Amino acid sequence: MRTRIIGSTLAAAFALAASATLFSQAAPAGQAGRGGGAPAGQARGGGAPAAPSPPAPARDLTGVWMMRNPPGKNGPWTNFTYTDPMKSPPSLTAWGEAEFKKARDSNGGNYTLDETNDPVLTKCYPPGVPRVYFHPYPFEVVQTPKQTLLIYEYDHWMRRVHTDGRALPTDPDQLWMGTSVGRWVDDRTFEVQTVGFNEKTWLDRLGHAHTPDLKVTERFRRVDRDHLELDIKMDDPKALAKPWETTFYYENRPNWELGEISCSGDYLDWTQVEKGGRDYKR
Repeated sequence: MRTRIIGSTLAAAFALAASATLFSQAAPAGQAGRGGGAPAGQARGGGAPAAPSPPAPARDLTGVWMMRNPPGKNGPWTNFTYTDPMKSPPSLTAWGEAEFKKARDSNGGNYTLDETNDPVLTKCYPPGVPRVYFHPYPFEVVQTPKQTLLIYEYDHWMRRVHTDGRALPTDPDQLWMGTSVGRWVDDRTFEVQTVGFNEKTWLDRLGHAHTPDLKVTERFRRVDRDHLELDIKMDDPKALAKPWETTFYYENRPNWELGEISCSGDYLDWTQVEKGGRDYKR
């Protein structure tokens, strides 16, 4: 168990260190199934920008998407929370404030990895929704007539969004990733509503808590063929005094395939940790 906890913690630390680069730069070169070409709208070698992206196909989100903030959009805090924690923190209830004081996050620099109580780092818990979007790995959308699948490279998580016309359940099971239904608002906007969460996850990497009454609304807006905007709204009357909203930005990666990323950290070399080498810290 000790090796697993330390391995998962270091894996998450590696992910955080990589996230600043991945969120703001092109695809890393040399990854299997992932060409290192310039991102959409940018020419190779720093030359003149490529031609504008063509229009998106109607009612189609299929493909692999990678977060990439456009210039001037969002800030460094988007690696760990949704809005600027200094200028526009979430409006919390008294319960939300009390729970937040219990959090010992390592992503905001307040605690070390040895001190954190982040459930993703210490227990390999699933990240939940919408925290899953902070992981610096792509996700893939697969559409079928009755459901849309959101497949995340991180820890193989998949969400099943029902599009067969059913309503949200009134008494949902309490799950890690909730129960989701979706609909097309127009030819470019797909709305997903999710309810039925357990209380074991954080909303973000700073440790904001939620209750089983959490409702997450996501609006996937395909701007053109190569760009996607994701509006997220979190409603939880017990934890949030008012809804918490944000927008994430993504680029299409048509030549990428999802890899295998495990919370256990087995995609990295942990031999020094397992042998108690100099990098081993307890």
